[in-house]
Amino acid sequence: MSRTTSLTIGLLAVATLLSLGTYWLVQRPADDASLDTSIAVAEAMGSDTTGFARADRVREFVFPDDHGPHPDFKTEWWYFTGNLTTETGRRIGYQWTLFRVALTPPGSTATGGNRPLRAAASTAGSSGSESPRAASERSASNWSTNQFYMGHFAVSDVQNRRHFDFERFARAGAGLAGAQAEPWRVWLETWSLEGLGDDAFPARVRARQNGVAVDLRVEPAKPFVLQGDRGLSQKGPGSGNASYYYSYTRLSTDGIVVVDGDTLSVSGSSWLDREWSTSALGPDQVGWDWFSLQLDDGRDLMYYQLRNRDGSASRFSEGVLVDENGEKTSLGRSDVRLTVQDRWTTPDGSRTYPVAWRLQVPDEDVDLHIRAAFPDQEMDVSVRYWEGAVGVDGSATGRGYVEMTGYGDAAASPAS
Repeated sequence: MSRTTSLTIGLLAVATLLSLGTYWLVQRPADDASLDTSIAVAEAMGSDTTGFARADRVREFVFPDDHGPHPDFKTEWWYFTGNLTTETGRRIGYQWTLFRVALTPPGSTATGGNRPLRAAASTAGSSGSESPRAASERSASNWSTNQFYMGHFAVSDVQNRRHFDFERFARAGAGLAGAQAEPWRVWLETWSLEGLGDDAFPARVRARQNGVAVDLRVEPAKPFVLQGDRGLSQKGPGSGNASYYYSYTRLSTDGIVVVDGDTLSVSGSSWLDREWSTSALGPDQVGWDWFSLQLDDGRDLMYYQLRNRDGSASRFSEGVLVDENGEKTSLGRSDVRLTVQDRWTTPDGSRTYPVAWRLQVPDEDVDLHIRAAFPDQEMDVSVRYWEGAVGVDGSATGRGYVEMTGYGDAAASPAS
């Protein structure tokens, strides 16, 4: 969330929520607004990581394998955001994210470890009949998985200043959710990402819920970029508090969006972040602000600022500037100046988010003014966070997405 990321909240939040019971997660009504199930991001990212693989060294990225899942790591996400426009100029933003979280470490037998999902061998004879025991074993095998998936889907109707957000959960058992590299497919029930040919791209991104939908075709306009140190993105102190992280910073996009009963033909640009990790926020970190900006001059800029409890920027904040040809320039915390210029408070008064910023990279002659397309783009899901479409002007014009976590959480307040 996401992307921020660079870490994004949802996945790691699931691990904490699971302590409340998988049954509750699956059965909670999607429209039950009477339950405030939000938890602090710092709490969500503090779950036990013992026994999982860690991002603790530079590695070679291998495709198409790395488009698929990495089940030995605790968390992972496929994170799309995009700004789209109709033929009449109506602007639509969208977010589509599937998170994977491992419930137990590799090799654990508590929930089936990392065994492949397959039906138990049938004891049926040539007649094709199946004994009750075999049927029971087959059913148990279908559900035996230590992988859990969560999805976030949102559409921002900029013209009407309306934000629609949705959340789903499912275990990977019985084909309800999952991920694979060849052919490329990631899904949670009817929300899906899938390659349309022999290669990963072009790909199709789909989701539909409560009369809101996207059905989009995405294809890279630039090569992918390895974030951090050759794809190893350090998020906090100590070995292993990092993620493996790559991005497609500009994806040509077209398709349809359904909102308020209108089926809209759209085109524009999307951004894909791919991360997997077994990581946690540092003891002094409470959240982050993540920017993915696509500028009209062909450049793309990503910057995430990890926030400390005292309000300062963590030394692990970083980013990248990608030129029109796909060449990248890495950015550290000292390279970027980020200043909040306006804020917005949620209708319930519980959270106040920045909604306008000045972002400067003096060495690259970048001086941008960034403003939310409209303020109320909060994701009111299990972990409340702000993720929405923004506009850019200043030394360059453009559009993008911003994600912010840890605002309003008790853990994020120095006074608490």
